Amino acid sequence: MGTAKGDMDAFLNNDYGQEMARAMQMLAKDPHTLFLYQNYGRVGWTLADVPKEQKIDLPIIEDVQMGMSIGLSLSGFIPVSCYARWNFLLCATNQLVNHVDKLEQMSDGGYKPGVIIRTAVGSTVPLYPGCQSDGDYTNAFRLMLTNIEVVVLREAEDIYPAYTKALRLAKAGKSTLLVEIGNQYENQ
Repeated sequence: MGTAKGDMDAFLNNDYGQEMARAMQMLAKDPHTLFLYQNYGRVGWTLADVPKEQKIDLPIIEDVQMGMSIGLSLSGFIPVSCYARWNFLLCATNQLVNHVDKLEQMSDGGYKPGVIIRTAVGSTVPLYPGCQSDGDYTNAFRLMLTNIEVVVLREAEDIYPAYTKALRLAKAGKSTLLVEIGNQYENQ
């Protein structure tokens, strides 16, 4: 098994990882953008070049993280709420489905949260992480979310345009859920 530095270097030499880092740098150019995340592995690596004043490194409080994202959005920020895997985002389902997705409708257009939500289908290579870390709930969430666009980032070339659109939508008070494919980080 490699070192964390070696793993990060390999990640940054991968087209998928490079494009994700480039998209995060693009988002960071907007001074209203804040990144909420738990600093480990790929998510942290893609945020390495984001200014520290735009990053909020959180403990494992997924539901609170989504609540904070709503509040930040309604206060004029563009939160990029990063969840390493779908299985972690499940802990924030109430806030995502019942609040981010429905707030505009519940407030008769008075509140329009523009949140960029980032998650991933957990990678199964080089090591299988277990059934609690490899879930793909994309289709289930597409059924539950009526106002949030769900975008799957299948290839490296999908990433930058999808995040560019998500930023534009967030500025207009629309949220986007972007789903990474974890195994793509392993393709060289």
